[in-house]
Amino acid sequence: MSNKQSGFSLVELVVVIVVVGLLAVAALPRFLDVTDEAKKASVEGVAGGYATGVLSARAQWEAEARPSITIGTDVRNTVNYDGVDFWLTSSSQSGGDFRDGYPYAVNTDNATFPTSLTNEICIDLMENLLQNPPQVGTVTQAQADSNIKYSAQADNAASTCTYIQQEGNSEHQFVYEIETGRVTVTLQ
Repeated sequence: MSNKQSGFSLVELVVVIVVVGLLAVAALPRFLDVTDEAKKASVEGVAGGYATGVLSARAQWEAEARPSITIGTDVRNTVNYDGVDFWLTSSSQSGGDFRDGYPYAVNTDNATFPTSLTNEICIDLMENLLQNPPQVGTVTQAQADSNIKYSAQADNAASTCTYIQQEGNSEHQFVYEIETGRVTVTLQ
């Protein structure tokens, strides 16, 4: 009785290994690129949700016939959007450079309008405009806590809040321009 074993020859195995190696070389760069594409999509999704929140708060203000509160001699726009009171921009702010009705800060007491834009105001805006916001903090907090996904930076002179993605070495960010309600994404 003859037991003849059959299998792959050495040449066939080498050919298979070469073919698998070529496929890996062609596919690996595409798999590596998927991570950065996912980070970009994440920033675009958060920014899109943020922009929707900004426009929804403004639409709520318009639907309620532009409610406002008088504080001293100033008239300040305010609205309750999704259970949170917001101060909104007013053309009387900053010499008339602002358009009416975009979220400026969270209104905690109906009496104190913030005198300047701060990092904390930008954090509050993100946490309250989005239904399920990613964790956000200041740049210093983000450096100390890896659970913080976005850092918030206020620029009072430009009236902007900049939110920078903190995952890996990402430079992806979006900017909320308070004067116009515009949300702009920058992917790098």
